[in-house]
Amino acid sequence: MINPLYLKDYNLLDANNIEMKSDLNCCYIIKIDGKNKIALGGNLSLENEENSSQVLYIVQISTENNIGDRTFQNDYNTKYCYYAGGMAQAISSVEMVIALGKGGMLGTYGSGGMSTSDIERDIDRIKKELPNGPFIMNFLHIPNNDRREFELVNVFIKKNIRIIEASAFIDLSPALLYYRISGLTKSQDGKIESTRKVIAKISREEIARKFMSPPDALIVNTLLKNNLITKQQAELSNNFPVADDITVEADSGGHTDSRPLVSLLPAMLKIRDEMQKKYNYDHKVRIGAAGGISTPAAAVGAFQMGAAYVVTGSVNQGCVEAGTSDYVKKALAQVSMADVVLAPCADMFELGAKVQVIKKGTMYPMNAQKLYDIYMKYKSIDEIPEADKNRIIKNYFKASFEEVWEEVKSYFSRIDPRQINVAEKNPKYKMALMFRWYLGNSSRWAIDGVEERKMDMQIWCGQSMGAFNNWVKGTYLEHYDNRHVDAVAEHIMKGAANLLFKNMAAQMGVEKGQIPDYICEKS
Repeated sequence: MINPLYLKDYNLLDANNIEMKSDLNCCYIIKIDGKNKIALGGNLSLENEENSSQVLYIVQISTENNIGDRTFQNDYNTKYCYYAGGMAQAISSVEMVIALGKGGMLGTYGSGGMSTSDIERDIDRIKKELPNGPFIMNFLHIPNNDRREFELVNVFIKKNIRIIEASAFIDLSPALLYYRISGLTKSQDGKIESTRKVIAKISREEIARKFMSPPDALIVNTLLKNNLITKQQAELSNNFPVADDITVEADSGGHTDSRPLVSLLPAMLKIRDEMQKKYNYDHKVRIGAAGGISTPAAAVGAFQMGAAYVVTGSVNQGCVEAGTSDYVKKALAQVSMADVVLAPCADMFELGAKVQVIKKGTMYPMNAQKLYDIYMKYKSIDEIPEADKNRIIKNYFKASFEEVWEEVKSYFSRIDPRQINVAEKNPKYKMALMFRWYLGNSSRWAIDGVEERKMDMQIWCGQSMGAFNNWVKGTYLEHYDNRHVDAVAEHIMKGAANLLFKNMAAQMGVEKGQIPDYICEKS
């Protein structure tokens, strides 16, 4: 039988004494007058002395620094198990990455849709402010364009980028594996290490398995034959996963499979455990959670289900540092959870892929769907009925088909001239490229805040934005111009720690009211 412990000279935690000392890492649940109370510090004793109380539990105090997998913090030199995910066209901007980095947190630069010269310039800007990091570069998959992917990877390697976020990959490309394998080394104790970290952002189980497996041998051999990797690196890759971390992306803004986190995260954790048992890696692949993370409650839910870290997206787009227009930031601050919808997207238009966007205050979702319906029904522009043609010209393009085609040709002549040749021979593909002109420009009009194109703006957004707006209502963060990306991160993580502590106390019989709700206050 274990002898009971007693505590004396303690301070009780209550609504008027919520601030915990930073040097405290545990607290005590004690019994006073038949009620369970929380005590901070005190002197433990085996004797039931005068003014002492019996200790029921000794528990760790939840703080924003100790929730999640501490190896994530150690590996990436970040103070929280948290990072801000990449949003294309530098919506996840240089300013966002720098603000988070200076706050000791991880941010991802959104390189998707940016030119090589812009990416190089922005890396230099980030490194000037964060010479020792931490920061991440997003690597957005470009289907059927190995040349462009290798061009990006060569920039990452030349600029000594240590962490990339691989997103939208439907298969593992040679360029991605080149980045990963060319950073493999063997430590003095014989363990395989990588100087280049890969965080894969995915939502499908079959893709997760590929990232959790060693790289495909055929691609490895091709890289070896082309002298892109060494023989030792090729051999080491046989016992090393493609990704260090898997960010499980549930229902989110932009590209999404609309899967609920409560179903997707446990499935991915199960796959991870299976793959670890199969390969017995020196370093276990971590699983993080993204999609819907914008409040302390959402973060707590993810951590409690087993997430090693959490990732935010939509909520950051509404912050001061985001690389988008003030018009978009104001609109995002007014969004409710019912104000978003799925609509056709530009980059995978022909496949019927969709992105989650705001439907409030814009005609984009309806316009994009109309263009997709027309594309599916007709084989060329010439087959489209005159009434629909006139509607497209007047309401969508605000330009003639000829003018739009000239802009399409000018664009692809710079990035991929082959597309023009295909379109000239295939009228349906030509129609697709012209419709994609509208869909592609609609996101740029939003980012640039083009006044006359307000009704055509494509604003990527998930339901988490509405949840965040509801959470901060009545606080200083209700106003969009007070939303700074580092402060938002701090509040989410501090609020999560507070909620975890409250939940723990409730499970141990502590009455409600001793720990007040976390309130977002300006520091």
